[in-house]
Amino acid sequence: MAGRSGHRPCLGWFSPSLLPPLPLARRAPPSSPCPPAVPQWCATLNIHRGEATCYSPRGSSYRSSLGTRCELSCTRGYRLVGPSAVHRICMEDGHWSGSEPICVGKFSPTLAGHAGADHPQLLPCPQGSPHIQRGPFRHLPPSGPCPYVEPPKIRCPDSRERIAEPGKLTATVYWDPPRVRDSADGVIKRVMLRGPEPGSEFPEGEHVIRYTAHDQAYNRASCKFSIRVQVRRCPVLKAPQNGYISCTSDGNNYGATCEYLCDGGYERQGTSLRVCQSTQQWTGSQPLCTPMQINTDVNSAASLLDQFHEKRRLLVISAPDPSNRYYKMQISMLQQAACGLDLRHITTVELVGQPPHEVGRIRDGPPRTCRRFLHLTRSHFNAVLLDKAGADRERYIAPVSPDELFVFIDTYLLSEREAARRAQSGDPCE
Repeated sequence: MAGRSGHRPCLGWFSPSLLPPLPLARRAPPSSPCPPAVPQWCATLNIHRGEATCYSPRGSSYRSSLGTRCELSCTRGYRLVGPSAVHRICMEDGHWSGSEPICVGKFSPTLAGHAGADHPQLLPCPQGSPHIQRGPFRHLPPSGPCPYVEPPKIRCPDSRERIAEPGKLTATVYWDPPRVRDSADGVIKRVMLRGPEPGSEFPEGEHVIRYTAHDQAYNRASCKFSIRVQVRRCPVLKAPQNGYISCTSDGNNYGATCEYLCDGGYERQGTSLRVCQSTQQWTGSQPLCTPMQINTDVNSAASLLDQFHEKRRLLVISAPDPSNRYYKMQISMLQQAACGLDLRHITTVELVGQPPHEVGRIRDGPPRTCRRFLHLTRSHFNAVLLDKAGADRERYIAPVSPDELFVFIDTYLLSEREAARRAQSGDPCE
C-alpha cells in the first residue's frame, strides 16, 4: 500500500541509526527515498593475525550485510593498534565504518622501537630468531612483525643443605620466593610452586622444589633448586650382657637418648643414660649388668627389703618347720618353674621353723624380724607376694601353682616397659 507521498513503504531495510552510536565513515546520499529491498553487502572483513566476530540483524547467514556489527580481536601474542580498534559496522555505501586496524606483536624491546603508544615502529624478526623457532608462534614467517614469545626471567634460590633437628628425623626449611620479571611489560600473571611451601618440615634425603612463572602472553619459564636433609647418626649401641637398651627417637640419631636397663637379679654398674651428640659420638661409656649382691647382715627387715626396691618382686614363704606338707609342695613346684620366676624378676624368701631353731634364708638367710614386719605367722603355712615397690599384693594360705602366680603377675604387676620387652622377645621359658 502506497503512502500519502505516493512512495511505496520501505520493506526489509535496516538503518544503522538503530545501533548504538559509533564512529561512521562518509555516507553517500541515497538515490531514492528508500534503500533497495535487497541487502547491501560489504566486503568480507578479515584481519591479519586476528579474527572478526560479527553479528547481523538479518541473522547468522548474513555476515556482511548492511548493519552488521563486527568485534575485532588478535591471536595470542598480538594486540590491536589503530583508531576504531574494537568495532566496525557495515555501512549503506558498502564500506566498513572506521579505518582498518592491524594486529602487531607484543615484541621485545630488543627487536622493536616504540614510536608511540598506538603506532609502534615494527621490526621484522631476524632469520633464524629463537623467537619464531619455539612456542605457539613457530609457524609464523620470519618477515612479519615479531610476536613476543620470550619467556619471563625467573631465578630460584640457591640449593641448600640442612641438618635434622635434635631428636627428630626432619628439618624445617625456609627460603625466599624466586625473583621473576618480564622483559616486555613487566607484568607476571602467576607464579606456581610445585612442592612443599617454605617453612615445611622435610624428611631425610634430597627434595626438588620447582617454580613456574607465566606472563600476560602465556609464555612461561621455570627454575628449580634442591633441599638436602641430613640426619647425623652415632654408632649403634649394643645391649649389655644380662640387660637391654631403651632409646628415644630413631635410636641413634642426633639428640637420641638411650637408657641401659638390667634383667631381674642384675644391677647396673656405670652410667644409666647416653646421648647422641652432633659430633656423632655418644656421651659416657657402656655400663655393665652384674648379679645382685644381697647383704643379709642388716639390722632390720626394712633394710633387707630396700635392697630389692624397684629391682625384684619377693615371694616370702613362712612354714612352722621343713617337714610341713604345704611347704614341701610349694618348694617343689617353684623349683620346676625357676625360668619363669627369673623371667618375672621373682626372688623367693623362705622363713622356716620356730624359736629357738627357726631358719630364714634367701639362699643364706634374712633376719628373723621379717615375719613380724610382714605379719606372717609361725604356726602354719602362709605366703605373701610383694611387688617391686615393696607393697603387699597377694597372700596365700595354701601352696600356689606357678601358673596361677604367673598369670597374676602378668595381668596386674608388669610395667609398660616389661610388657613391651616381653612382647618383643617372647617367652624364652616355653
